[in-house]
Amino acid sequence: MSIESIIQKAKEVICKEAEAVSGLMDRIDGDFVRAVEVIYASKGRVILTGMGKSGLIARKIVATMNSTGTPAIYLHPTDALHGDLGMVRREDVVILISKSGNTEEIINLIPLLKRLNVVMIAMVGNKKSRVARECKFVLDVGVKEEACPYDLAPTASSTATLVMGDALSMALLELRGFTKEDFALLHPGGSLGKRLSLRISELMIKGEDIPVVNCKASLKDTILEITSKRLGMTTVVDDDGVLAGIITDGDLRRLLEKTISFNSLRAVDIMTRNPKTIKEDYLASFALQYMENFKITSLIVIDAASHPQGVVHLHDLVKLGLQAR
Repeated sequence: MSIESIIQKAKEVICKEAEAVSGLMDRIDGDFVRAVEVIYASKGRVILTGMGKSGLIARKIVATMNSTGTPAIYLHPTDALHGDLGMVRREDVVILISKSGNTEEIINLIPLLKRLNVVMIAMVGNKKSRVARECKFVLDVGVKEEACPYDLAPTASSTATLVMGDALSMALLELRGFTKEDFALLHPGGSLGKRLSLRISELMIKGEDIPVVNCKASLKDTILEITSKRLGMTTVVDDDGVLAGIITDGDLRRLLEKTISFNSLRAVDIMTRNPKTIKEDYLASFALQYMENFKITSLIVIDAASHPQGVVHLHDLVKLGLQAR
């Protein structure tokens, strides 16, 4: 098989699948709207079920719904007949996925779902199929042909089903008024979740780990504090514990360039006054942007009375992956 023929075959597959997805545009009808409304009004979850490739697509739709504010679970049709049907409650909505609409395992499940009096939605490739006839609403995901050269392996049909599931999920997202902040709460481990939810108070260096010296501290004690806390800086406070300034490694290096007597110097003589500060309830992503804007590596966290409560270091924020992507 030549390189040209490989490229041509790949393009044919993409064209067929693109055509299958495009064909869904005319299928977004009254049943789709009512399916969205029923799921939105439901006090239960969305149960998705399907065999084989349809089951894999069902799992992906479940993941999308869960991450966008619609509680959903996957139910294997065979396992449902052997006890797992117990996870279905009357207030749930069930979506049955089947390319043919005549999948035996799905058909065997329908009478049991009817006994539970749950709303059933069909996502099928044949609107005249048994599954379609048994369900209250039908979402047509039929395709003219599969991308498979033998028109056998689910390819275009599975893509169309996945896209219909995405359309359903996003319509529900809009209806719920689901926001980026809501998304972040459901994705605390992801970079977006961290940028939208992680606050200064959750990651700042605090307590005895805060580098701090009094204004009257000697140069030697100041250097020892910076060295021992390993942040390349120290806060400077007055006798009341109020933030007065900051001293960094850079300040010390610049001091060495001057021909002056160091023995009499105190922290107040070399500190930078009015350092950049932040409150602990700010988002960590804001702190990162703030430091990048001012080209600094540390921010002092203060309370309402300007007492140092912690320190946020640039390297810690970068390690958390808070940079916008």
